[in-house]
Amino acid sequence: MGEAAVLDALGDDTRRSILELLRKEPAAVGVLAERLPVSRPAVSQHLLVLKRAGLVSESSVGTRRIYRIERQGFAALRDYLERFWATTLDNFAALATAESEADTTE
Repeated sequence: MGEAAVLDALGDDTRRSILELLRKEPAAVGVLAERLPVSRPAVSQHLLVLKRAGLVSESSVGTRRIYRIERQGFAALRDYLERFWATTLDNFAALATAESEADTTE
């Protein structure tokens, strides 16, 4: 999935809370719903968005579906943020060089 889907998925407080819970350990929908102030169907809908964004994956254990963080799904987010970080560092270096050159010409 692309970075837009990842950013959209992360734009919701409940989905971020689900990711925080899954960061600690894989869990079934029911377990997540018990720990959140939303219904089980709502948790399922949020998990679907996270899954489509590539941030979580699911596996079947008996009749339960267990969700877990999908580390590769965060690569798009990391790449997106690193582009900003690289640009920021480049801009800082250019500013520092310009100020240094201004100081030496005064």
